[in-house]
Amino acid sequence: MSKKQIKDLWGWLNEITLYKTPVENISEASWDKWNSYVVNRYVSMDIRYIELANYVQTIPYDNKQQLYQIYREMIPKSKVFLKYLKSRTKKRPATLVEYVAKHFECGLGEAEEYIDILRDHGTRKVLYDMGMDEKEVEKLLKK
Repeated sequence: MSKKQIKDLWGWLNEITLYKTPVENISEASWDKWNSYVVNRYVSMDIRYIELANYVQTIPYDNKQQLYQIYREMIPKSKVFLKYLKSRTKKRPATLVEYVAKHFECGLGEAEEYIDILRDHGTRKVLYDMGMDEKEVEKLLKK
């Protein structure tokens, strides 16, 4: 009997949630496509499986078969869409944060909060007050 070939992450996610092929029936080449970190990340995106993913992350990533076996047994058999959620916060230019920190004489973390509070208009005013010209301000604040 030939062993099952799993080609990518999506194949592994389908194995965990839908097909549930026993470990011994999966080819060795397929295990090279397994990425414990990414599988944990996707599984944790479903609110029903957050605690399970949290537990599984305590197991060393190189125990691929063990991780697969736990997910296979603990996640109910059904077609599941595990949507990857990205952060909605945008990374601000480090120089912008440094200017605001310098202006308010505070740390970088506090400066990030000030930028949120001041929003675009208030941050723009702070930069103008520091003597920056319009071109520099636009470059720092561009979205």
